[in-house]
Amino acid sequence: MRNVLELAQMKEIKICMGIIDEGRRFQNEQGFTQWTDDYPNIDTIRSDIQNTKGYVLKMDNSIAGYLCNDFEGEPAYANIQGNWRAEEPYAVIHRMAFQKEFRGIGLTEIAFTLIERLCVQKGIYYIRVDTDFCNERMQHVLIKNGFEKCGKIMFQGSEKMAFDKLLEVQK
Repeated sequence: MRNVLELAQMKEIKICMGIIDEGRRFQNEQGFTQWTDDYPNIDTIRSDIQNTKGYVLKMDNSIAGYLCNDFEGEPAYANIQGNWRAEEPYAVIHRMAFQKEFRGIGLTEIAFTLIERLCVQKGIYYIRVDTDFCNERMQHVLIKNGFEKCGKIMFQGSEKMAFDKLLEVQK
C-alpha cells in the first residue's frame, strides 16, 4: 500500500471538511467534545489550504485523513504551565482526523512517520501538539508515537495538554 502526505488542494476542501466532521462525530461517540460545531469549520480548513498548512494523507490515491501541519509555530504555545523540551523551530500538528473506513489500521503511526519525514525534509527537528484532557485516545496515540507530556497551554479558549517530540537529526 502506498501512503503519501501531500498538500491539500482547494478542490478537496469538501472531502477534508467531511473528514473533520467524521472526527467530530467520533469524538462524540467516545464520550467527549473537543471540536465544537464552530471549530474547526470550513473557514478553518480553507485557511489551512490557502496558507499551505492543510495536508491530506492518501492511501493508494484515496484520501484517508486530513491534518494541519504548521511550520510557523503557535502563539498560544508561548505561555505553557510546564516546560517545552526545546526552543528551536518547530512544527505544530492541529486538526488530525481520518475517514471512518481507514480507522483501526495504524493510520496515526503512518501519519506521524510521514509528518516527521516532511519536517526533516524542511530542516525542522521538533514537533509540538496539544489535545484536550478528555481526549485520552489522542494522548495514548501521542505517547505511543514518542511524544512526551510537557504541561498545559490555553488554546481556543480552553486548557489543553501539551506534548512535544524531538526528532533525530539526520547526518
